[in-house]
Amino acid sequence: MRAIIFGATGMVGAGVLIECLDDPRVGAVLVVGRQPCNVVHPKLRQLIRSDFFHWDDARAEVTGYDACFFCLGVSSVGMDVSMYFHLTYDLTTAVAETLASVNPGMTFCYVSGEGTDSTERGRSMWARVKGRTENELFRLLPKAFAFRPGYIQPLKGVRSKTRWYQAVYDVMGPFYPLLSRVLGSHMTTTENVGRAMINAAAHGYPKRVLENVDINTLAARERHP
Repeated sequence: MRAIIFGATGMVGAGVLIECLDDPRVGAVLVVGRQPCNVVHPKLRQLIRSDFFHWDDARAEVTGYDACFFCLGVSSVGMDVSMYFHLTYDLTTAVAETLASVNPGMTFCYVSGEGTDSTERGRSMWARVKGRTENELFRLLPKAFAFRPGYIQPLKGVRSKTRWYQAVYDVMGPFYPLLSRVLGSHMTTTENVGRAMINAAAHGYPKRVLENVDINTLAARERHP
């Protein structure tokens, strides 16, 4: 398959990129970002853009791909509703609308979050906005999936850009195998997110919304080159 990754310079996207480059089923990867991801690989091509809302000048660049792994996102902390909505709903759907127009049968895996509100009516602002984004993606693309991870442990050298987040991951790392047995329904890894996305694109999944248990279950599916 040929895959597009958004957000490859972030923790989750970096993990997904590693899995794509390692998986023989993925023949080509296009990373779209505002800055280079500093990875060199024969499968990899990069598209550097400053504008993620308008794609008329780049439609040819994103044509011919089988899957999009959308790992781009911002924290709602300290952000007002209008700006968070713009950077979450507007940005994501601008990308999805373009991809749906040039690749209507593609798989679109969107990193949402545990606790996202599909009803769009709950108290939590971020959960409502994420829920609306998921719902619009499902309308635009028949093969859209919403990934709702909770705690994500970075693996294979992946690191968070946020220093205090990384400090937590460094402490939690040695205990993750034990904690995942107890809290597995709320925990996953960057490796599992990446493998689950590839398997969703290769084989599909019965649910369009994947919670942590679904992500880990799909990640464990046997790889068929």
